Formats: sequence, C-alpha cells, structure tokens
Amino acid sequence: MVCVGVSVLFLLFAGNQEADGVQSRITGAWDRVVPLIRQGPLPSVLPYGRVAAIQVVDEHGQAVASTPQLVGKPPMATFHSTTTDVRATRVLCPPVGLNGCLTVVSYKVYQPSGFWLLYIAVPVVPWYGSATMLLVAIGVSVVVITMMSAWVFRDLTKAMAPVNAIRVELAEITATGLDRRVPVSSRYMEIKSLAETVNDTLDRLESAYERLRRFTSDASHDLRSPITGMRAQMEEALMHPDDVDWPAVAGEVLVQVERLQAIVTDLLTLARLDARAPLNRQPTDLGQLVEAELDRRAYRKEIVRDLQGDVVINCDRLRIARVLVNLLDNAERHANSRITVVVRADGPMAVLEVVDDGAGIAPEHREIVFDRFTRLEASRDRDAGGTGLGLAIAREIAEAHGGTLTIKDSERGARFVLRLPIGPAAPGPDGPSELRGGSSPARPQA
Repeated sequence: MVCVGVSVLFLLFAGNQEADGVQSRITGAWDRVVPLIRQGPLPSVLPYGRVAAIQVVDEHGQAVASTPQLVGKPPMATFHSTTTDVRATRVLCPPVGLNGCLTVVSYKVYQPSGFWLLYIAVPVVPWYGSATMLLVAIGVSVVVITMMSAWVFRDLTKAMAPVNAIRVELAEITATGLDRRVPVSSRYMEIKSLAETVNDTLDRLESAYERLRRFTSDASHDLRSPITGMRAQMEEALMHPDDVDWPAVAGEVLVQVERLQAIVTDLLTLARLDARAPLNRQPTDLGQLVEAELDRRAYRKEIVRDLQGDVVINCDRLRIARVLVNLLDNAERHANSRITVVVRADGPMAVLEVVDDGAGIAPEHREIVFDRFTRLEASRDRDAGGTGLGLAIAREIAEAHGGTLTIKDSERGARFVLRLPIGPAAPGPDGPSELRGGSSPARPQA
C-alpha cells in the first residue's frame, strides 16, 4: 500500500506539472491572439505556437481566423461560458475538424459589436502526466517506499488544493482583469501568507493602474483646454476679421500658449522624476542657494529672510532651486502682503520653510494639494493660470533626495516645510540656477 501511495503521489505531481505546462501554453496563446483581435490586424491563418489548434469565431458564429488545419472549416466548438466568467473548458472527442480527444478552452473576447470567441485546443492531460512518467514512477516506487507514508501523501494532497486554487485564479486574473483576488486559505500559514502577499501585490497594481488612468485623463483634459480656447478665439476672429483687434487676440492666444508650454514642461519634469533620472549631487550651503535664488528676481510681495549659514546638504542644486521656485510662486499667489523664507538646521536635517500670510490650507487638504493636477475651487478663483503640478513636482524632488515636503500648522497662512539630510562635506560655490519660472501649483485655501 505504501508503494502504491508513493507512486500515486509522484504521478499526481507529474500530472500537475504537465497540467501547469498546458495551462502556460494556453495562456501564451491567449496573450498572442487577443491583442490581434482587439487592436488588429488579425490574420486569417494563425501560427500554432505550442497548442494543438486555435480558432477565432466572430459575433455571428463565423470562423474568421484559425491555425492551418482548420482553415475553411466551421467552428471546432459552439460552447462558451454562460456566467460572468470569460472562460469555459470542455473535453471534446473529437472537436469539429480535428482528430482524437482534445481539451478545448473557450474565452469570451468582448468587442463593440458583441463578444467573439477564442477557442484553444490542447491535448488531454491524464492524471499521471504521461506514459513515461508512469514507467518512472513504477521504477522508483521501491526506492522511495521507506521515505514516504500515507499521511504525507494525504497532507500534500490537501496542501496542493489551495495552491492550485491560487494558480487557477491567477490564470483567470491574467485573462480578465485586476479586480479579482486569489482565495486565502486559513489551514496552512505559509499558503495563507502567500495568498495575502499576492492579493497585496494585486491591490498595489490595481491602484497604480487607477492612478495612471486618472493622471492620463487629467493630463489630456488640461492639455485640451488651452488648445480649445485658442481655436475658439481664432475661429471667432476669422469670422469677422475686419472687426477684430488682432494685437489683443494675439495677446490672448499667447497667454494660452504659455499655459500649454508650462503644462508640457511640468509633464516632462514629472516623467524624468518617475523614471528616477540620476541626481547631479554636490555639497551645497542651503542658505547661500536660497539667498542667490531670492536675489535673482523681484517679487510682488515682501520677502522676509531668516537664513542660517553653514547648513550643508548634498543635493542636485537645480532641482532644489526648482522646489524653492515652486514654493515661492505658490506662496506669492496666496499671500496677502508677506512671505517668510527660513533656512535652519534641525539635528541631522536641513529645514527650508516658506510661509505666507494668506488664508492658509485646511487640514483635510494638506495631502490632497500634492496630488497631480489638484486644483480645487478656492485655488482656481485666485490662480487661473496654474497647472496643478508644481507641488507634486516639489514633493517628488524632495523624496528623490531622501527628504520630505509637508504642510505644518502656522499662526497664519500656509507653512510649507522641506526637510533634507545634512551632508558631511563642505559646500562649494553656488552656480546660477537654470530653473526659471517654476510651474504654477494650485492649492485650496481654507
């Protein structure tokens, strides 16, 4: 009995491995053909790949593409899933146009005109895997008889059930979407931890995809707005060219062009930050860097400086100057009359604060304002030209330097606090900043 049990266990393992290989070939065929169905062009003759046959049937039940042995023949099968699942599997003996018994997998592929069916035929996998594996199992059963027992077989069979469930669900997620999750078994802690880790990964992947979708939607909207405005102005002017003040129209169009340029510039900056472009780090006296940037241009509001010397950081000077410019531009739009800029050391951290005397930011908005394209109503009223990317860029730069950018409480107005690690080296001379006119970040005022 022990010998039989060990042999059966080995054959189950071999069959499971063979089934995994067949499932991998099915998934590979699905990955190759479905993009051709959805995006085109879909050739009438499909390559075999590593499966027995492939056939695509349109919404009218007509075979529109197949592997060579099914060209000109009717659909190999007519079944499909009648539930919310997109996949159904049957063993047909034989499928139409083929020989022998084959496992046929049917996938629904949703199209604007109705769902198409993708049929993939593969050999039927017996529970023991193959005849070769059966012979090997018989040959080695005597060797392993002293090493295995019935309770090991029983326990492994039970352990494989949740693993197989996870594997099957992952295959379905690959075919259908990111909203599904693998089952979590409470019987085995290791398998439970595996399933929870997989689900956490899927959560992060779905969240990342959703953020990308929202970012793409917002970016396309913000890019279309100035283009639409310019087109409307020019079309209206061309309808009555003799009654138009062309210099005024040109000035209005130029404003929209400048806004479009600012959005594109900020998008390119974010793309470089997302790609983790390397930093050109140099030892820098933060106080001297801020002093030079404040002296470089005039401001409409009074600037109060409280800059401590010998606060040295190892940073990319142009990017840190970009953070300062974005924060100053933001403060200038919302301050009533005064902006305070502070540089100081706080233990192992260098601190840069930009404080305005405006209405301030409500606590519930202090994280939202760092999201890309965040421009709430109160901010739009005061800052119609902002891109909504300035604060997002500033925080990305801070985090790339191992620092933080947050909003803290203040007696009046908004208080932005940049914290960066203090560097050990002595600062070199500050060169001129090449970052001009940072984006126009918008933020809600409390």
